[in-house]
Amino acid sequence: MIDLAHEEDDPEALEEAFLQIEAVSNRIQKLHLEMMLDGPDDDKNAIVSINAGAGGTEAQDWAEILFRMYARWVERKGFKMEIIDFQPGDEAGIKGVTFTASGENAYGYLKSEIGVHRLVRISPFNAAGKRHTSFSSVFVFPELDNDIVVDIDDKDLRIDVFRASGSGGQHVNKTSSAVRITHLPTGISVQCQQEKSQHRNKDMAMKVLKARLYQAEKLKQDEKLQEMHDAKEDIAWGSQIRSYVLHPYQMAKDHRIGMEVGNVNAVLDGDLDPFIEGVLLSKKNRR
Repeated sequence: MIDLAHEEDDPEALEEAFLQIEAVSNRIQKLHLEMMLDGPDDDKNAIVSINAGAGGTEAQDWAEILFRMYARWVERKGFKMEIIDFQPGDEAGIKGVTFTASGENAYGYLKSEIGVHRLVRISPFNAAGKRHTSFSSVFVFPELDNDIVVDIDDKDLRIDVFRASGSGGQHVNKTSSAVRITHLPTGISVQCQQEKSQHRNKDMAMKVLKARLYQAEKLKQDEKLQEMHDAKEDIAWGSQIRSYVLHPYQMAKDHRIGMEVGNVNAVLDGDLDPFIEGVLLSKKNRR
């Protein structure tokens, strides 16, 4: 088309040719990503949990910044977000938050965000203006379909009800509607306090518990496969996966693939696709 447009000296045809090339390129890129999202749970919705690390207000403020970052990313992707649990910080920020991200391949994308996220900045909570480093952790689980069965014995559960904390409207934090469910054999504990109904909160908490138990069992299986392929570090939680530096320079760096982005504010505003796609491509290439 480009050759013909040049031969005919037709600027409109040339412009159309380049538009066609761009459209094909975008389709190839989308197909490339779909080929990378071939895991057994990649097509499922995601349950994301963000928890502040040690450090009090600093870490809790960083956890809230991370939450906003993922909320903006979810919005950019056209996904739907629903908050399951929200624990406000003591003075600022949040201690933790759990939410669902619903959309095509949501878990496939967000699973690459599992790990510890590090922030370096001038502390807004320090009168001396000293540089401070904060940490928060991110967990991601696939939201299970109704046809996936996770056997849970009632005798293995401890269910506690309590009043919700933080702002919750006129009803949420005035009655004991919040629910915490602990799976005694594994020690896994989840809670939901966003709904007015105790029954609704229990249903949501059970959904998250099933997802976490399913993921825990899946990780055990994955560990065996990783040992066979000598790539155990890919599934190990607790390693620092990304740093966001606001001072003395500005940079976001993914330590797994060595990718650096200078516009860290854009990243914190939800521009995560370069990192997510880079990690997915890296894992695909290794396989």
